[in-house]
Amino acid sequence: MSYHGPAGVEGSAVRVHLSGRWEPVDGRFHWGGRIEPEPRVAHLLRSGRRDVEVRIADRVRAARLAEVDPWGGVRITGVGDPPWPPAADPTRVPELTEE
Repeated sequence: MSYHGPAGVEGSAVRVHLSGRWEPVDGRFHWGGRIEPEPRVAHLLRSGRRDVEVRIADRVRAARLAEVDPWGGVRITGVGDPPWPPAADPTRVPELTEE
């Protein structure tokens, strides 16, 4: 599972590159990735703020800022349901309705 696209972090419009996986040790979904360079988000982290909310479409999830990379992007992590909407299941067969 992954998502690349627009998001909101604490009121700032950003672009993110996120992916996730099920962790068998704790039985939870772990997701994370990178926020493309955005000075306001880097400033949050440098001022000591780590806990933030990520918004993608109508989904809001708690996340944690980790570090600023050499290019000015910010690493972000989260646990639980990912902030991106689930992809359509290509194996799902639509139900037929009687008319």
